[in-house]
Amino acid sequence: MNWILLIIAGLFEVGFATCLGKAKNSTGNEASYWYLGFLVCLTISMLLLMKATQTLPIGTAYAVWTGIGAVGTVLAGVFLFNEPVDFWRLFFISTLIISLVGLKFVSH
Repeated sequence: MNWILLIIAGLFEVGFATCLGKAKNSTGNEASYWYLGFLVCLTISMLLLMKATQTLPIGTAYAVWTGIGAVGTVLAGVFLFNEPVDFWRLFFISTLIISLVGLKFVSH
């Protein structure tokens, strides 16, 4: 159950990073709404991370949380902000995903 909470926390990390990117490209009330979304996603992400670390090792949980956030934010950048995709970006994102899966399997 705590692994599921950790994955959801990582997805909310993607949410708060994406909201920051959208807020940067917005003005007025629209930017305020994106910043509000940032605060909501940040709060939910931290609360879920805190809950998950009650039973999962902190080092593993934090690495998985930031990894999900990193991979998800790169994907959001590609699909929402037209960031470039090249071999090396995909290669290193792939190695990050493999590392996260490995941490899941070696954690008790």
